[in-house]
Amino acid sequence: MNPKSNIKGRGAQEHVPNRFFELYHEVRDDFLEYCQKTGEVFDEDKTKFLEVFPKTIVNQVKSPDVGMLYSMNPYQGCEHGCIYCYARNSHEYWGYGAGLDFEQNILVKKEAAKLLEAHITKKSWKAVQIIMSGNTDCYQPVEKQFEITRRCLEVFLKYKHPVGIITKNAMIKRDLDLLIELAKDNLVTVNISITSLSEDIKRILEPRTASIKKRLDTVKLLSDNGIPVNVMIAPIIPSINSHEILSLAKVVAQYGATSIGYTVIRLNGALGRLFTTWIKKTMPDRAEKVLHQIADCHGGSLNDSRYGTRMRGEGKIAEQIHAMVKLARRKYFKDALIPELNCKLHESHKNRQLSLF
Repeated sequence: MNPKSNIKGRGAQEHVPNRFFELYHEVRDDFLEYCQKTGEVFDEDKTKFLEVFPKTIVNQVKSPDVGMLYSMNPYQGCEHGCIYCYARNSHEYWGYGAGLDFEQNILVKKEAAKLLEAHITKKSWKAVQIIMSGNTDCYQPVEKQFEITRRCLEVFLKYKHPVGIITKNAMIKRDLDLLIELAKDNLVTVNISITSLSEDIKRILEPRTASIKKRLDTVKLLSDNGIPVNVMIAPIIPSINSHEILSLAKVVAQYGATSIGYTVIRLNGALGRLFTTWIKKTMPDRAEKVLHQIADCHGGSLNDSRYGTRMRGEGKIAEQIHAMVKLARRKYFKDALIPELNCKLHESHKNRQLSLF
C-alpha cells in the first residue's frame, strides 16, 4: 500500500486509535503485501452494517451553541465520509475509531420509529422540535435499504409533531409526500448542507454525498412544494470554501432557500490528526496555509471546545467570515423569515381517544 495514495471514496485516509482504548490494531504494509503474494483477499474498505438495540432514541442536547434542544439519529457512523465531520469523535463511544471506522462501521437502529412513538406519546412529553441528524445523516446511503427515516417521519405525521431534518443527500426527495403533509400544518423544516459550488471540492471533502447539482435541485423541489429550506454553508474552511460565501448564498437564494446558516470549521478530538493527514494528501500545496488559518480562528489551536466560540471562531479571519455571511444575508435574504414550527397540534393527537372535556 502506497502511503501517499488516496483511499478512493473515503474521507478519512487512516484508522486512528480510540482514545478510550489502551490497545489498538493497525493494518501493516507487510501484511497487505503478504495477502497479495499469497492470493488472500483483504478488503478493509468494505462497509459493514450492525444492528444495535438502544432503549431510547430522542436525545436532549445540552450544548448552548448547537441550535437544537432534542435530536435523534437512526444511524451512528456515516458512509458519506465528510472529512470535517464533528460526529466522528462520537464513534469512539461505540468502541470504534473516528477515522475509517466511522465510515466503514455503521450502526443501524431498526426500532427507531417505535422508540420515537413511545417517547412522544408519553403523558409528560410536551411537543418541541426534534432534529433528525443531529449527529449523523439520516439520509446516508444505507437509508435506501432500511427506510428507517421514512418510518420516523410517518410517526411525526401521525402525531402531528414538529420535526427538523439536516441532510446533504438528495434521497430526501423520496419522502416528498410525507414532507408536504407535514408542511401543511407547519410541522417541518429542512436544512440542506451545501459546502461548495465546486464538484471537485465536494468530491474530496464529502466523497459519498450527493452532487451539488442534485442538492440544489432538492432545495428547489422542496421550496416549490411549500417546505421551508435553510441551507447550511457549513463548515466554512479558510482558503478552501471561504471565498464562496457570497456566490453560494446567491445561488441557493435563486433555488428557493428561505435562509442560510454557517459554522466555522473546528477540529476537536481525533479530527485534528485526520484532517491534517487528509489535507497533506489532497491539497499539499496549501495544507500548511489552511491549517494555520484554522488555528487562527481558534486561539492558535486546531482544537476548540469553548462554548460560544467553537462554532463561530474568533480573530481576524473569523471576523471576515462573519462579515461576509452578514452581507450575504442582507443582500440575498433581506426579507427572509424562518417559520416557527407548530407545537400546538401534538397534544390533541397524542391520545387518540376522544376527550370528555
